[in-house]
Amino acid sequence: MYSITKRVIDFILALVGLIVISPVILILIVAIKVDSKGPVIFKQKRIGIHKKHFCILKFRTMQIDTPKDKPTHLLENPEEYITRVGKFLRKTSLDELPQIINILCGTMAFIGPRPALWNQYDLIAERDKYGANDIRPGLTGWAQINGRDELHIEVKAKLDGEYIQRMSFRMDVKCFFGTIVSVLKSDGVVEGGTGAVKRKALGKETISG
Repeated sequence: MYSITKRVIDFILALVGLIVISPVILILIVAIKVDSKGPVIFKQKRIGIHKKHFCILKFRTMQIDTPKDKPTHLLENPEEYITRVGKFLRKTSLDELPQIINILCGTMAFIGPRPALWNQYDLIAERDKYGANDIRPGLTGWAQINGRDELHIEVKAKLDGEYIQRMSFRMDVKCFFGTIVSVLKSDGVVEGGTGAVKRKALGKETISG
């Protein structure tokens, strides 16, 4: 089964990647510590495979007094919480680098549905319709290169379901390179709100927020 091969590939790539980018990680750790008070790593409870909880790891991009367990785009004024270094990390998605450790540990994969917050019950329920809670969540995925923060929950879950139906090495490679393009263009990144994105899958314009 591809799922077994996928796990082996993830582990090898994560191990090699962690060694290769260790100098970058060290530089970012220093930058975060100099820029603001607080820990370098931000831990947050997320939904993993089979809806088991795990702690996702990220570089801290916000002040330590930021409301917890709440998506950034739902904060009334997220800009006041995001640090200077944090803005750069978010724009480049470098804040996600510590998740390589999650991948090594087996709680995440490189490609898969982005792990929902433990209290995003509507997204979790919608993903249940497509079996999207029964695989390892990913560092990036099909939904992330097709809208990211702009997507309505129904559309996001549907795209996660499409990924599961088409899950293969070829699909993962497509998502990987699609992610690089999205990061370079900062596609779908919305702080403090979400946009309107048309999706033929639902046959209507959807607006989240």
